[in-house]
Amino acid sequence: MKEVSIFTDGACSGNPGPGGWGTILRYKNHEKEISGGAANTTNNRMELTAAIEGLKLLKERCKVTLYSDSQYVCNGLKLGWAKKWRANGWMRTKSEPALNSELWKELLELYEYHEVEIVWVKGHAGHPENERCDAMAVAESNKYK
Repeated sequence: MKEVSIFTDGACSGNPGPGGWGTILRYKNHEKEISGGAANTTNNRMELTAAIEGLKLLKERCKVTLYSDSQYVCNGLKLGWAKKWRANGWMRTKSEPALNSELWKELLELYEYHEVEIVWVKGHAGHPENERCDAMAVAESNKYK
């Protein structure tokens, strides 16, 4: 199985507001950068989208190390929050729906297809790939201002 590293970040100016995401895929000595944004979104939606779009680019099942500074994304996957929400019909509690369920559904399908290790990185702390993803995300969000 191919081993791939995916670095992600999302940004939002206002929450909600104009937002962007940036992703770097690395396989051996090859790197690919992708990014995008939305006019009216949230930071969490951009964080989820960055991970989804990175995983969607993989053409076969891979062993993936996914790096994110988002506790929401990391804990949602690592601690099984998203699987629990899915099992409960996308409800966080009996009376409170899980937010961003359509994105979580897509991310979980990709996460369960690939063999994914989640690594949380501290944001804005000099991690080179996280800083690059942040710069791409901010540049995308600025297109909607």
